[in-house]
Amino acid sequence: MSDCKIRFHHGLCIGFFEGKGYSREFTENMTDVIEFLNRENPVTEITLKSDMICRKCPNLRDGICLSEIKVSQYDLKVIELCGMSDGIKIRWSDFCKTVHEKIISVGKLKEVCTDCQWLYICEKKGTS
Repeated sequence: MSDCKIRFHHGLCIGFFEGKGYSREFTENMTDVIEFLNRENPVTEITLKSDMICRKCPNLRDGICLSEIKVSQYDLKVIELCGMSDGIKIRWSDFCKTVHEKIISVGKLKEVCTDCQWLYICEKKGTS
């Protein structure tokens, strides 16, 4: 996985992923990406564009998410709450720590993911 890019809001999704997804191919890719990130702790470009997770999503068309307006809002809220900027390169564990400190541990998850179809998973885990 040489081109290590992750969308800002995927920093939240990855932390709560439990094997559910849009398709089997998507779920397998998400599992592989998470294992890679946690094993290698690479310097990762955090982006507003499609990433390593998106590449196997059935909602990706010509490099653009069919829900781009919605997911871009999630990304922009993560940027705002974490005090980051598009294209930042950061060690994966440092990004996770920032997301946890600035969003998850202070109860701001619902602020980011207001209309996410997967929010129930995070709420079930008592984090919002």
